[in-house]
Amino acid sequence: MAGRVAGKVAFVTGAARGQGRSHAIRLAEEGADIIAVDICEDYDSIGYPMATADDLAKTVKAVEALDRRIVAAKADVRDPATLRKALGDGVVEFGRLDIVSANAGICSAQTWDQVTPKIWQDTLDVDLTGVWNTMTAAIPHLISNGGGSIIATSSVAGVKGLPFIAPYVAAKHGVIGIVKAMANELAEHSIRVNAVLPTGVMTHMAAGISNMTQINAEHPDMGPIHMNTLPGVHAVEPVDISNAVLYLASDEARYVTGMEFKVDAGNTIR
Repeated sequence: MAGRVAGKVAFVTGAARGQGRSHAIRLAEEGADIIAVDICEDYDSIGYPMATADDLAKTVKAVEALDRRIVAAKADVRDPATLRKALGDGVVEFGRLDIVSANAGICSAQTWDQVTPKIWQDTLDVDLTGVWNTMTAAIPHLISNGGGSIIATSSVAGVKGLPFIAPYVAAKHGVIGIVKAMANELAEHSIRVNAVLPTGVMTHMAAGISNMTQINAEHPDMGPIHMNTLPGVHAVEPVDISNAVLYLASDEARYVTGMEFKVDAGNTIR
């Protein structure tokens, strides 16, 4: 199968639905085999349901329908040992690793005084430490492969002080810091490290923080901070982000590293 990432193997976290599923499918469409993980469990601190094992099975079917191979496992990015095993099993199956999409994430919306210690810790553990755990699990395989591409999902919240999602903002700023540091450190191994920065994306996460509308109504001066520049674009589709991930994963981006790749409908230029 010819394609922009033909013959390559991609590791995608948070792959059961949303952006993760979209990334897995888009990479498979262009020839990659997929190692997919998701926690498939709910978080007590987050007010919307997480993906399920059935959702992960749907990702598997979607990739297989493209005549690509996929290995999927239930794994928590907060648990380095489980994550390493799931990835290692996939590498044994496929024989290599070329691409990493450190995508798994959670978010909740509330004013600062409603941020509990549990909300703070869970958000940073998944959205920041989970990216680090994903990278450190994958890097030895990429080095063995002679190089590769790591794409971490940050956000416009990684470069803007978006109100009412402070733990998420803190984590996504941290992701960009990790990306820049690791882009320097891993360059000698021909491993490129980049961050993709979406604006709002039409996923279950976005639907799960629908209370943001009410919070913004109570603090009207804050609402414009969330607005995109392109008219009528409240949120983008997951595939819009997947196309950026595909580019950064492909040889077309062979000299692109340490980059903040914004797919934000102009959100960050306001």
